[in-house]
Amino acid sequence: MGFLLVEHMNRLEKSVQDSLAAGRKQLVAYIVAGDPAPDWTIVAMHALVEAGVDIIELGVPFTDPEAEGPVIQGGHERALTHGVTLKKTLAMVQNFRERDDQTPVLLMGYLNPIEAMGLPEFAVAAKDVGVDGTIIVNLPPEESGELGPVFEQHGISPVFLLAPTTTDDRAKAVCDAARGFIYYVSLKGTTGSGKLDPVEVGDRVAHFKTMTDKAVYVGFGIKDAESARLVGSVADGVVMGSSLVEDMSRLPESASSEEKQQMQALLPITNRMSAIRAALDQLSSA
Repeated sequence: MGFLLVEHMNRLEKSVQDSLAAGRKQLVAYIVAGDPAPDWTIVAMHALVEAGVDIIELGVPFTDPEAEGPVIQGGHERALTHGVTLKKTLAMVQNFRERDDQTPVLLMGYLNPIEAMGLPEFAVAAKDVGVDGTIIVNLPPEESGELGPVFEQHGISPVFLLAPTTTDDRAKAVCDAARGFIYYVSLKGTTGSGKLDPVEVGDRVAHFKTMTDKAVYVGFGIKDAESARLVGSVADGVVMGSSLVEDMSRLPESASSEEKQQMQALLPITNRMSAIRAALDQLSSA
């Protein structure tokens, strides 16, 4: 499935398409909704956008995150301690949309809470609050037959994952099913594990791009401007996850009511993201 016509694109698809056309590398940031406390989530989302983030992945807290390493597991646990649920995550997106109706937001998580809510009910609620897409880790495209038409009806883009071990036949099927962009998990194992091999990543991304004209973004192993530059030189975008969640874990338990103090506390995070944005912009203008 290729890109939809421009008039039917949602925020995610249009953002990705525009960046592809301009040769601009996109920066995707992942944080867990409600981590380290609910007061921080909206503040951090806006700060990330100001620092140059193009797309926000908002993790939906879950008790048994299958693909996550200890850092992101810790983020889920902190959020769950505060009682953050799928419905509360959707409410956070709605709050974010009060000031930002442009930045694409993906919900990243697991099928279990969506099934508990009901797929049609989730799709309606997600559309109403301004969710643009999903990454449902334990729902491969082979099992997502019911999801596709419902999401299509409500303008929600399912993003699917490729791995270093993905066979060519399956990679082609994933590329055909994905909307928005294709997420290449560059390392075997859980988030935050292993060491990035940019040569291997480049080879795999180039191979996948022979199968599709869709954007291929790379996550797992992006920690700083240098790793983002290396990956961005071969991919259409980079996804920052574990390192960002680790930064979030260092914030005070509750956000100050003063915006100046909030921005000061977030400065290590925004400085890091601004440096990554600058590194990607150098690639885009090369």
